[in-house]
Amino acid sequence: MTPPSDPMDAVTDAPAGRRRDVLDLLRRSAAPLSIADIARRLEVHPNTARFHLDTLVGHGQAEQVTAARTGPGRPPLLFRAAPGMDRTGPRNYRLLASILVEELSHRPRPTQAAVAAGRAWGGELTEAPDAAALSGTAAEARTTVTEARAVEGLIRLLDDLGFAPERPPRGAVDRIGLRHCPFLDLAQERSKIVCPIHLGLIQGALAAMEAPLTAERLEPFVEPDLCVVHLGRTASPVEGKGR
Repeated sequence: MTPPSDPMDAVTDAPAGRRRDVLDLLRRSAAPLSIADIARRLEVHPNTARFHLDTLVGHGQAEQVTAARTGPGRPPLLFRAAPGMDRTGPRNYRLLASILVEELSHRPRPTQAAVAAGRAWGGELTEAPDAAALSGTAAEARTTVTEARAVEGLIRLLDDLGFAPERPPRGAVDRIGLRHCPFLDLAQERSKIVCPIHLGLIQGALAAMEAPLTAERLEPFVEPDLCVVHLGRTASPVEGKGR
């Protein structure tokens, strides 16, 4: 069959499907293939094959190989499928999350287990502050700055995780509103596990920051689009010894 006259016709009609055809062909081939080989076998224009190959290489799904020189002129470019599973294939993280939530729900103390799991991950996601940057001459001033920096760092983390946090009023450090839940479906179904995980994550993050604040409780869905994290000051070492 004669290649299509329009070199981008396959791209226009179904780019994802044609790209999958190119990748499948590379995977089935025992040897690397040239652009001309791919175009001929798929009955497409070479420019169409080149377009999809460039995309596959850019996504790490295919690799470019230089053919051995057998005569004058530049050797043709060859392509092969990248080893390993396709990283652009479908994902089902919801299933994985459901399995983990179900496991936690069957622990002897599920709420405490959920908080502990979240706290461990909060510590992993957060770096401890630079001690020199937090140093100050007055203990009271140092505490104020540390609280403000801790709230700011927590907001950045929650924003990166998809919670859409609301910045508290200037000078306030007692609560943070969350306008989105990145695990909304699970949170609505299993709030007694998912919400404590979030609480523990925030506690772990604040502990990793060495902040004088902690998350005392998380109030879910106080409004249809709002959860509230209630923060409190941690006891200083002197206060802790006096108790």
